[in-house]
Amino acid sequence: METIKQGSFAKEVLQRPHTEGRRETFYYDNAIVRNFAAATVIWGVVGMLAGLWAALQLVLPESLNIGPWFNFGRLRPLHTNAVIFAFVGNGIFMGYYYSIQRLLKTRMWSDLMGKIHFWGWQAIIVAAAITLPLGFTTSKEYAELEWPIDIAITLIWVVFGWNMFATILKRRERHLYVAIWFYIATFVTVAVLHIVNSLAIPVSFFKSYSAFAGVQDALVQWWYGHNAVAFFLTTPYLGLMYYFLPKAANRPVYSYKLSIIHFWSLIFIYIWAGPHHLLYTALPNWAQSLGIVFSFTLIFPSWGGMINGLLTLRGAWDKVREDVILKFMVVAVTCYGMATFEGPMLSLKNINAISHFTDWTIAHVHVGGLGWNGFLTFGILYWLVPKIFRTELYSKKLANVHFWIGTLGILFYAIPMYIAGFMQASMWKQFTPSGQLKYQFLDTVTFMKPFYATRGLGGALFVAGAIIMMYNLWKTAKQGKLLANEQAEAPALEKYTAHKGEHWHRWVERKPTPMLVATLIVILIGGAVEMIPTFLVKSNVPTIASVKPYTPLELQGRDIYVREGCYTCHSQMIRPFRSETERYGEYSKAGEFVYDFPFQWGSKRTGPDLAREGAGNNRKSNTWHYNHLDDPQAISTGSIMPAYSFLIDARLDTASTPGKIKAMQTLGVPYAKGFELEANKDLMKQANEIASDLKKNNINVPADREVLAVIAYLQRLGTDIGNNKTAQLK
Repeated sequence: METIKQGSFAKEVLQRPHTEGRRETFYYDNAIVRNFAAATVIWGVVGMLAGLWAALQLVLPESLNIGPWFNFGRLRPLHTNAVIFAFVGNGIFMGYYYSIQRLLKTRMWSDLMGKIHFWGWQAIIVAAAITLPLGFTTSKEYAELEWPIDIAITLIWVVFGWNMFATILKRRERHLYVAIWFYIATFVTVAVLHIVNSLAIPVSFFKSYSAFAGVQDALVQWWYGHNAVAFFLTTPYLGLMYYFLPKAANRPVYSYKLSIIHFWSLIFIYIWAGPHHLLYTALPNWAQSLGIVFSFTLIFPSWGGMINGLLTLRGAWDKVREDVILKFMVVAVTCYGMATFEGPMLSLKNINAISHFTDWTIAHVHVGGLGWNGFLTFGILYWLVPKIFRTELYSKKLANVHFWIGTLGILFYAIPMYIAGFMQASMWKQFTPSGQLKYQFLDTVTFMKPFYATRGLGGALFVAGAIIMMYNLWKTAKQGKLLANEQAEAPALEKYTAHKGEHWHRWVERKPTPMLVATLIVILIGGAVEMIPTFLVKSNVPTIASVKPYTPLELQGRDIYVREGCYTCHSQMIRPFRSETERYGEYSKAGEFVYDFPFQWGSKRTGPDLAREGAGNNRKSNTWHYNHLDDPQAISTGSIMPAYSFLIDARLDTASTPGKIKAMQTLGVPYAKGFELEANKDLMKQANEIASDLKKNNINVPADREVLAVIAYLQRLGTDIGNNKTAQLK
């Protein structure tokens, strides 16, 4: 046998497995697993610290908002992207590269593609960490990265998928285990979701406009957003659960038939559920109803998976009490069950009317994120790292400390947010005996601060546990030695003959290409049924005659609003509830948003809704907006909004105006032909008018400052229909 250097292979060893009779010798690549494991730990701590910082910004806004780069609006998407794509993403690939090789009895098809995948993914994460604080964002939740990075994600995802599928095709194990089914579904579906939701018109290297507007953009975004949760945070982790939980427990999966039902029903139903994020909005009612039906149905396959996981441990509960790895995994699967019970409940209209836009949703998301994704990742790391470094875990005592600190962290995080969410909804909806709103919106903000502080404590405990894990795993690796190339043996793949009485699904498991195609068809059905009518049937999005395109100054102001992440705290979608129409004005209509590329409906109200900010009783003076942006706490005592005083000094990039107008024309916005050549004249005229108005109140600001564009945008909101309940439809 050739001498093999640690970490590298002679080309012929990779291409010509040694055979001993009908058995072949090959080598698992543990180096790529080690790389992704290290990235998982490092980025996990970084992403969690960013989340802790953002959480504490709501408690100490004047101290912890460091504008402009680390204001809450820019930091929050940095946190979500770091946790989802850096921590969970690297955790997925760590588990994939370890389990795929062993389930298929072969080394990955290409070491080089694995390295390109690893370094390409880390480069994307670094690009996100740089661009998001700089304000380069699309504002689409979980998809904020701009178009050059989106293209890079697509290319690296193809590299990953190619390597994975080529490995499946050269396998030595005929039947594909259930974990591989979930891996295939994840690859196919994430590719489709990412490509469709990322369609955009570039304006510059780091600025683009979504290809969709208003209602259609909202539907596409939450078709993507909910299924990013489904097919990036759930299906790959279910695959990892099906591999690592039985391995850690040393027991077979409870039910093969249940795993079949779980897989196919889950991937079919999940793709329909996105509209439940848009209940009571301007989305057509038929699409909302479809989202409700399929979201509620999700409880059955989801709990089938949870039951399959927990019952795998039947007869091993004594081991669970002693084994910290199984403790992490049991809590993870339990949190998965809790989150996938609560999700269908939150999709019911009567419950959604209470939970939506509140911190209840934040609690729900973090039970899944911290408990399901976080704890399963921790359990896998504690099991896997000693294996590839050929040693024992450095300290089981520290791992147990991590488990209990992390569990307390989840409780201290989630419980206050559940209470806060219910209190928010209750306060927003209360009226006095005389029929007036009982609370100003700011009253509800100040009431939340103790809950935000307790949430911060929970986040700090969870991060502390992750840091303890980092130390424990580092010491584990240091006391061992990485077995970069692990020798293994398996029989060569032989022709398979089906035997009598074999389950029909075994045929599917022998055919990876048909499985991939079947998965693609299954996940496309729901998306097509929901989106095609919304795009092709004009009556689904009726236009309103009085709604006009944004002026050039308003368009620039909207782009600054997007850049600063204002959508993370403010919604622009008034639901048809008395409490909301009394507080904000007439409820929102689909036709209002036909020129909004992208939509700005928001998903959380940390601040009030702004859909009618410039209209009717909500309209405030230019001076009020100027002072509020400069020093929010001086205008609204108790406000937790960051200061945007830097907008007063920042010059507006008027050189970008013609390109933005042309992009809007390409998207169908009816600016006059050649208007891009005159746009800046129009812009300066409106800016001078606002500057002159401010000057009456002794505020001297040049007309070329960004603050004036933001004021222009805020003053425009809602003015096309205002409180007019009979806006003309055409």
